[in-house]
Amino acid sequence: MYERCFDCPRLCGVNRSVTVGFCGAPDRPRIARAAPHFGEEPCLSGTRGAGAVFFSGCSLRCIYCQNFLISHLGQGETVEPERLLAIFSELEEQGVHNLDLVTPTHYTSLLADLLQRHPQRLPVVWNSSGYERVELLRCLEGSVDVYLPDLKYHSEEAAALSDAKDYFKVASSALLEMARQVGEPEFDQEGLLRRGLLVRHLVLPGLSKDSVALLEWCAANLPEGTRYSIMAQYTPTEAVRDRRDLNRRLTAFEYDRVAQAALRLNLKGYFQERSAAGEEEIPVFDGTGVGP
Repeated sequence: MYERCFDCPRLCGVNRSVTVGFCGAPDRPRIARAAPHFGEEPCLSGTRGAGAVFFSGCSLRCIYCQNFLISHLGQGETVEPERLLAIFSELEEQGVHNLDLVTPTHYTSLLADLLQRHPQRLPVVWNSSGYERVELLRCLEGSVDVYLPDLKYHSEEAAALSDAKDYFKVASSALLEMARQVGEPEFDQEGLLRRGLLVRHLVLPGLSKDSVALLEWCAANLPEGTRYSIMAQYTPTEAVRDRRDLNRRLTAFEYDRVAQAALRLNLKGYFQERSAAGEEEIPVFDGTGVGP
């Protein structure tokens, strides 16, 4: 399937059965954890958790990524596609509210096929960086119920943190396609999101102005019912210890500036407490739920 891989906007074109491209992932699914997860927004985690499958590797690989062990170092276990289908079923049997595919972009072609084969009894959540090819997203239409993308940067200067100066051009087109596919949000009687678009934005130190520009674009271009999650959990990792611009937490002023912009623009959704920052929020990537 991945003799020439073009699943992400990097367009590496490598044969992933013999080498790896920018994402660092092999052709078969590499997974770090598959278990009920309570760290998503309340409308996804609910009381029984989201059925999170954390894929190793990443097509963006932000320098400050909190999941560095899997996004950069590729920690995880490689499994056959049939095993991944079994993992989906095992998560459903544990009573989770949805199937939450975390950082799936570099396996889009494979997952598009597997999701068509998997009997979907739960909503499928596509939990990604937002850096997606529209052509590949169209392959997911009808299989994904909830899109949960990040929208990270507005300027090319900010996007250099992910070595992706085309980030906003690519991600804005991707979010418009996601919105087209899923339409207005639909919630069940328990307040759980069953279908729709929920856009995440992590406020970064020194980039609150960039954040406001993103929210202004969202208000002008995405459907009115779109939900948002304005996140304050940025935590410096060892990888940014030598970066004065990134080696600090957010200030109250920075986060409040972005939160107030979201309120002014009448964006609906969630505002995260600054106390959410910290390494204790990072999942344990110990292979839970991956092996047979």
